[in-house]
Parts: sequence; C-alpha cells; structure tokens
Amino acid sequence: MDLIPSFSVDHTKIVPGIFTSRVDILGDQKVTTYDVRVTRPNIEPAIDVAAMHSLEHIIATYLRNYPDWKDEIIYWGPMGCLTGFYLIMKGNREPKDIYDLLLGAFKSVEDSEEVPGASAVNCGNYLMHNLGMAKWYAKKFADYLTENEGKPEIFEYPKSERLVTGDGRRFFDS
Repeated sequence: MDLIPSFSVDHTKIVPGIFTSRVDILGDQKVTTYDVRVTRPNIEPAIDVAAMHSLEHIIATYLRNYPDWKDEIIYWGPMGCLTGFYLIMKGNREPKDIYDLLLGAFKSVEDSEEVPGASAVNCGNYLMHNLGMAKWYAKKFADYLTENEGKPEIFEYPKSERLVTGDGRRFFDS
C-alpha cells in the first residue's frame, strides 16, 4: 500500500511554515491543500486542544470573510497531530502567494475579543475554547513567519528518502 503524500514528508526536518501538501483536479478545477505548520513536529509540544479549537474558529471566520480570497477558501481545519492546520483552496498557488493572507489571519487573532461561533447553537464543543492561549500561539507563529519571510525552508517540504529494493519493494521505515 502506498503512503499518502503527507506521510512522505520528513517530520524530523520540517519547520513551521506554509507548504503545498497536495494538488487535486476536481472536474476542470485545481484544488490545493496547504499544510500550515505552526509548531515543529515531535520537537515542540502539540498545540493546546482548546487553543487549537479557538484558532480554527477565528481564522476560518477571517479567511471566509476576507474580500479578495473568501471565494477561494474551501476548508480550514486542524491537523490530527495538533501541530498545524490544513487550508484547502481553489486553484494552485505557491505557498509564498498566500503568505500575506495567512500572516494577516494569524495577526488578526490578537485583536479578537471573542471566539466566533462559540455557543451551544453554533459549535459541537463550545466550552472547549481558550482565547488567551490561541492569541499566544498566533502571535508566536506570526512573529516566526515575519522573522523568516523569504526563507525557502518555510515554503518547501523536506522529503523523506525511501529505500526501494531491486524488485521494487519500498521500505517506509527509513
């Protein structure tokens, strides 16, 4: 069985950043999934669950209301490993092309006075939010993006090398 593309990324080398995870063609439309990695996997602790939930609400609201981009946004949601988010958009832009959008999204968290949709009517777990921690993670990531703007390692995945035997078998533990 082939490994899915996101598992072929070397998680021991990836740094926080904005990466193209995959590009799909749906009908005549390209759709791109971006890996927005906020923390360093297996090095930094995972993002606090309640903060992650708050970041999901605030940034999804920001992205879906941003005038120049709102019609391109398909999905914004957390990674299961709690080290970042997936952003799915129409089209196929380079990660550098959405840098300003995402930097603005994370910076907007600082100005949030409440978590949008954090009520029993609008959210499946409305009590699990932490706006203060969400602001801390968002500022840390926004500062990191600003300090590393233009550096290729925040836009290009480090790939794992996979051993292939002479008869075509792949080893996925290398």
